[in-house]
Amino acid sequence: MSAGPRVIAAVLAGGVGARMGAPSPKQLLPLEGRPIIEHSIAAFEASPDVDEIVVLMVDEYVGRIEDLVAEAGFAKVSKVLPGGATRTDTSYAALTAMSAASDDDLALLHDAARPLVRPATIAACVSALGEAGAVGVAVPSADTVVRVVPGRSGGEVIAQTPDRSALRRMQTPQGFRLGVARRAYELAMADPGLVATDDCGVVLRYLPEEEVRIVPGEESNIKVTNPGDVELAETLSRRMRAHSAPMGRPISEVAP
Repeated sequence: MSAGPRVIAAVLAGGVGARMGAPSPKQLLPLEGRPIIEHSIAAFEASPDVDEIVVLMVDEYVGRIEDLVAEAGFAKVSKVLPGGATRTDTSYAALTAMSAASDDDLALLHDAARPLVRPATIAACVSALGEAGAVGVAVPSADTVVRVVPGRSGGEVIAQTPDRSALRRMQTPQGFRLGVARRAYELAMADPGLVATDDCGVVLRYLPEEEVRIVPGEESNIKVTNPGDVELAETLSRRMRAHSAPMGRPISEVAP
């Protein structure tokens, strides 16, 4: 565990994942025999950089996650709490749950629907927070991204093609010195026009003087969002296990 500031990870599962079309929240869908959210919690449980974990879950499933935490023996999980109506509300609830922590402590906010986050990514976030107040994980955009506007005769037309070399796709965890996150969210929650899709964006908008550092992510750190993503995550998980298998151990034992 950390020798300096405490590191508190929040696993955020406040949404139901409507695009998945499943009868229960996507975070509870099975991935290699375990719920997706269990994989996400396990990644932070296993990280030597993380001291404490809080979990934010859809209100009616809080009890189920408490049972999962107990059965899995996750010793670092201190709280399982209801999430909010939006991602921003859920992040704010997570920061509120860290009220006993110092402004100098560190918060990692992670989508529960990203079950394949690697230990090296978590470590890179924590390390970067030694110099920056806010850190995002991102990967380069392999696709050309265009900005569109309504066409004169209907539909959409391309208005601009930004330079792809300067574009990144954001992932999680996103890390913050707690004092930075608290100041940004106090301003954000007081703004009736608040629109945000991620936590680094909140800092960028409300604390523009605060530099948001980027650390490299992994293409395998996918977000399970649409039907078919679970199958892709299972394939990636098997490959990750195979590549980390000890020398001399048959791959068939690792990735059946």
